[in-house]
Parts: sequence; structure tokens; C-alpha cells
Amino acid sequence: MRDILPRLSEWYDARVPFGLATVVAISRSAPRDPGAAMAVGPGDEVVGSVSGGCVEGAVFELAQEVVAGGEARLETFGYSDEDAFAVGLTCGGEITLLVRPVTPETDPTFPAVAEAVAAGRPVTVATVIDGPAPRGATLAVRPDEVSGTLGSAGLDFAVTADARGELALGATGLRHYGPHGERREDTVTVFLHSFAPPPRMLVFGAIDYAAAVARIGGFLGYRVTVCDARPVFATPKRFPAGVEVVVDWPHRYLRGTGTDERTVICVLTHDPKFDVPLLTEALRRPAAYIGAMGSRRTHDDRMRHLVDAGLTDPELSRLRSPVGLDLGARTPEEVAVSVAAEIVALRWGGSGMPLTATAGAVHPSP
Repeated sequence: MRDILPRLSEWYDARVPFGLATVVAISRSAPRDPGAAMAVGPGDEVVGSVSGGCVEGAVFELAQEVVAGGEARLETFGYSDEDAFAVGLTCGGEITLLVRPVTPETDPTFPAVAEAVAAGRPVTVATVIDGPAPRGATLAVRPDEVSGTLGSAGLDFAVTADARGELALGATGLRHYGPHGERREDTVTVFLHSFAPPPRMLVFGAIDYAAAVARIGGFLGYRVTVCDARPVFATPKRFPAGVEVVVDWPHRYLRGTGTDERTVICVLTHDPKFDVPLLTEALRRPAAYIGAMGSRRTHDDRMRHLVDAGLTDPELSRLRSPVGLDLGARTPEEVAVSVAAEIVALRWGGSGMPLTATAGAVHPSP
């Protein structure tokens, strides 16, 4: 959704109606996560994707229909063994889509959402997908402001509280309420779509491996910062465009930088005078991933220094060292793939094993 918002804003500002399909629920091996979106605009222009090609043709027609009819629709696509030619997902999963018309009249919250996302400010969009409340009604919830309505003051109040909680986690999903926001009822289903700022990747050590890790970090959607105390190495021209480059002692920079449960920290300096104070700081603060480069000998020596620095066993257990998965990587680019693979595996609970050596669903439920 984030990627197609600039084009949607152009259509909206020109007051051109468009149909917006959003994945609101999935099961089994669905190809896209909740929040994935596809839109059909003027001249039958299509942007985005909801299934990687399996059902886009049917969604295209649905989007045209809701624009013509003016009413949102909820549709589910799965795989049918009975009819091999039916529209569905070849992967065997199931997706539920909300397809709704978007105009200034049907969605007055759209400009506030688009502006917040473009500026990197957090916002959650709450959309009614089922129940007595108007299907397709939206509420835009920011940390300090709310716009729109779901049709009931009580429902708005309950959804706003939940939306701010989801926003703090960067989470997206369904919530159920009574018609006036009652917590223990499920007559109204609301989809909460959080647009949190991109998570951060902090790379320490401005070496050739850092350039490759920074490049793949940007590809994965992280906002990347590279930090090194040596100005001769920490120069923007050595790193991909869009990467922030900071000249500072790593531990001092980290001490003054905010991290959260989505932050990735890659320590590539493999020099004790940088590593030990930096990891002492990193392992005592929130982060999704903390990895450190080095040989087995370097790792053992580093661990002894960290124990001497007073770190506890639970703190030390958070360290991924030597960094990355065992891919046999040699070049900086191959090592970056190894590191990225470990980050993704840790995020989703993957085993890091070849899929041919595993059984069960490719994408098990979290």
C-alpha cells in the first residue's frame, strides 16, 4: 500500500474515482500479507498487487464494479480442487479482500493518511469490513489526532484506543466489536492497517561488507544508518544513495539514538575497542536483531570481554555471532545475503533450513 500511495494521491486530488482492493485476512500459504493493495484507476490503469498474479484479473473487474456501484464489497479467494479453472490461489492459501470505491466523498480521511505516510509519521487506518456499521467507512488514527468516523462515537473511541496500540507495534490485523464499541461482541469487524515509519538498520563499521549490508537493508525496507569513528572510511560516496553516514564512536552514537523492537543492529567492526562498548550498549536496549561479525576466535574473545563488562547470560543470548546464516558466503555481497537471511528468519521464526528438508506449510501461522 505504501508504494502505491503517491499514484493514488494523484487520482484523489484530481477527483478521479478509483477502486481500492486491500488484503484484510489470509490463511495458509497466501502469497501476500494483510495490507497488500491493488488499485484500478482512470483508463483502467492498475497499480499494486494482492496475490502476485493469481486473482488480479478478477480483482480488476471487482474494482470496476465497486466504482460503478459506489458500494464496498468483501470477497474471499481460495483454491478449488473441484474446478481447476475457477479463479483462485494456486498456492493453496486463501485471501479475503475489501474492495471499495475511493473518492473525496467516500473517504475524506485519505489526504491525512497519505500526508502522514509521505512524511514518515505514524498513522493507522481503521476500516469497517463487516457488520451493521457502514462497510468501507474509515478512521485515520495518529498518536495525537483522529479524523473520520466509523458511524458511532462509541465505536470510534474503542477503535482509536486499539489503533494506537497497534501503531506502537507497527501491527496490522482484524479487531471485533459491538455496534457501539463493546469489547466482548463481534458484530462489527474492523481492519486496522498500521503505517509505522520504516524500521531502522544500524550498521557499525564502514567497511566493504557494510556497503553490501546497507544495500540489502534498503531493499528489505529498512532506513539504514552506517556509523564509524574513522572519517576516512565513513564517507557517503562509499555507500548507496539514501544511506545516512555518521562519523562518531559507535557506542556514543548508539547511546544517543532511539531503538525499538523492530531495530536491526549489525556490528561489522570486529575490533574490541569498538565492539565491546558498542555491544554492551546494544544488548541492554530494545532491538529485533543484534549481530556481530568475526571469526570463532574473535567471537570467543569478544564474549569474554562482554562478561567482564558485566553482561548477563540473558543479555548475551541475544547476540547473533558470528553474524549470518551458514551459506558458505565469501564476498561482501554474499555475506550480506547471509545476514539478511538470518534477519528474515528471526523475524518470522524460520528455521534457516532448505525448504526441501522441511515439511508442512511454507508459511505457517505466526
